[in-house]
Amino acid sequence: MFGFTPVHVDLSRNSCNLLHMTASSPPTSLTVLRGVPVVAGVAYGPVIRPGRPPVLEDTEPEVPEQDRRGEAARFAAAASAVANRLRERAAHATGAASEVLAATATLAQDRAWLGAAEKRITSGVPAVRAVVEAVDQFIDLFTQVGGLMAERVTDLKDIRDRVIAELRGLPEPGVPLPAVPSILCAEDLAPADTAGLDPSLVIALATTLGGPTSHTAIIARQLGIPCVVAVDGLDAVAAGTMVLVDGTRGTVRVAPDEAAAGEAVAAAQREAERAAHWTGPGATADGHAVAILANVQDGAAARSARETPAEGVGLFRTELCFLNRDTEPTVDEQADIYAEVLSAFDKVVVRTLDAGSDKPLKFAGHPDEANPALGVRGIRIAHGNPGILERQLEAIARAGERTGNAPWVMAPMIATADEAKDFAAKARSHGLTPGVMIEVPAAALRADRILEHVDFLSIGTNDLAQYTMAADRMSAELATLTDPWQPAVLALVAMAAQAGARAGKPVGVCGEAAADPLLACVLVGLGMTSLSAAAAAIPGVGAKLAQVTLAQCRAAADAVLASATAADARAAALEALS
Repeated sequence: MFGFTPVHVDLSRNSCNLLHMTASSPPTSLTVLRGVPVVAGVAYGPVIRPGRPPVLEDTEPEVPEQDRRGEAARFAAAASAVANRLRERAAHATGAASEVLAATATLAQDRAWLGAAEKRITSGVPAVRAVVEAVDQFIDLFTQVGGLMAERVTDLKDIRDRVIAELRGLPEPGVPLPAVPSILCAEDLAPADTAGLDPSLVIALATTLGGPTSHTAIIARQLGIPCVVAVDGLDAVAAGTMVLVDGTRGTVRVAPDEAAAGEAVAAAQREAERAAHWTGPGATADGHAVAILANVQDGAAARSARETPAEGVGLFRTELCFLNRDTEPTVDEQADIYAEVLSAFDKVVVRTLDAGSDKPLKFAGHPDEANPALGVRGIRIAHGNPGILERQLEAIARAGERTGNAPWVMAPMIATADEAKDFAAKARSHGLTPGVMIEVPAAALRADRILEHVDFLSIGTNDLAQYTMAADRMSAELATLTDPWQPAVLALVAMAAQAGARAGKPVGVCGEAAADPLLACVLVGLGMTSLSAAAAAIPGVGAKLAQVTLAQCRAAADAVLASATAADARAAALEALS
């Protein structure tokens, strides 16, 4: 399940079965391609690539006026069919996969791009060309806005290709079903491509684009398969070529020596077996306790996490019950959803609504913003909509009373001590234990003042890296900047941890950095009291931590903070913890 299973494929026997095999032979000389590591592990196998999207034919004639209404109806039916299939997949998925599929389904029915396409059709543009032109219009817009809005470009392209395929009566584009365990390589992968992958057949992912917090990375963590993103030169690797993906070092080795690849996979397999036998609780080899928790989105994900050694939930994302709705869910509706998660674990940390930016709420009255990533999102929504936060806190408290659980609650995107003070007062008025997310550099710099008002901190390394490095976390060109191994980012993490130690209050990490077993040890060395990650990552993190002492973790942390680059930091940690 961790993507470490040795794969030895005899090309002479299997070449006819490999999907999308090219006629050219694999490279004979070893090439090492470098990218950003996302999910640890090693896998070896042949490359497969997604099916090509439909090609636009520029020769389609203008639609006669009497046929335009029918053409618009045909387009509307195609878009609706695509959205319904995405919703169906979301309903059968869990956790992050369900969330990203539901968000993509909503985008498929977004009135802005649908209206732009319909306007073109009523002027005589054929439906297929109208789809391309309308989507291109919003791709340009989202790219210019940047930040989190730019993350939706891949989703828009995926929706475009699926609608065009529906209009033409073609199969949906997507990932082929391989005949043997294979490595999926692509320029980028849409949620619909990655959410339904079988980890026994697709044993690793590598992409040319994307970053550590892209949809590809999130789904890879949930599946527990090795993943490397922003790989320079990956597009030149043909389908069928044998590659070795190392999700710890961030490399893709093209046509490696088979024996050496087998040894690398076997070593990773031994690590996976240790992880599979780790039963918790979280602690270093010399007994220093560190809570190992799970990130979840709903009750199904919490029940799945309960099958792991997770000691609780360190991040319960509550956005799922707010998105895709025209009206705010009632307090009772929210309480029912929250109670499902609170019933699964004794310790649950609930994050209040983290919407805005690329996750707008239809009922919150979001303003148009030039830069939504730096706009009204997270706790800032409550400034103009105080009732939303109050009703959510009431629902969380009601779910706690119903389950006999006393949840902790934390606010996202806190930037000042005054914001923390205001949130803490509201949370305590409902009998809840308050904390805040450290995602904004200002909050890390003033963590000591913030801790005067709240009882704990939880560091969201995804946004902290983006805001610290002033780099769009979805940009492949900037992926090395948003790497959580960046020393500047970890220096801010260390500041927050030190503030917590002085105040005698817990400080954890709930960002994706905690899912990296090597980085998890560094985080413990920096002073983290808990680590919260995707359920699939928990055994690997706990097992790695159990192999090293607290002194080793601290030595690795010191070496990382003294490093000049993310790559140097990773190498220093490997040496200190080897």
